[in-house]
Amino acid sequence: MNFSIRGQQIEVTEALRDYVDKKLSRLDKYFDAPPTSDGTVTLSVVRGLHAVEVTIPLIGVVLRAEDRSDDMYASMDAVVDKLERQIRKHKTKINRKLRQKGAKDSLFVEGATAGSMALDESDDELEVVRTKRFTLKPMDVEEAILQMNMVGHNFFVFSNIDTKEVNVVYKRNDGKYGLIEQD
Repeated sequence: MNFSIRGQQIEVTEALRDYVDKKLSRLDKYFDAPPTSDGTVTLSVVRGLHAVEVTIPLIGVVLRAEDRSDDMYASMDAVVDKLERQIRKHKTKINRKLRQKGAKDSLFVEGATAGSMALDESDDELEVVRTKRFTLKPMDVEEAILQMNMVGHNFFVFSNIDTKEVNVVYKRNDGKYGLIEQD
């Protein structure tokens, strides 16, 4: 698997690049064949915290993990652990569906989970604990941001008055705002 490693407000040294490559190579054991898509790794320093963000596009799923800590190497370790957990969960879900259909092929290697990395049954359960229904009021993006801040949430779903589509505004980790639009 190939990774594009870039730094934001930090120089990516050869030692750091080697460490990232070494850590991410641990993920190869989970795949029958190395994925053909290229992943991205972004290393940055924001307000004294070392952040690592890794995105790996696969067929049917995008694996993404991010972590911030006082140490870049610790952040990288945490991101790889998160990615391994995501892969194990996805692998379990895919393999369960394939077994139910009687298929033999799988994207992931059978038995690739180590004993210490075995999935808990509780990790595999995705449970909806609350459902909300509400009418989407047509509004512009600025009004949606004001409404989001007024209710104290970090995202807000609304009907965009300009495009007549359902959109989501959200507060980013850097304190700025993002907008999610339909394709």
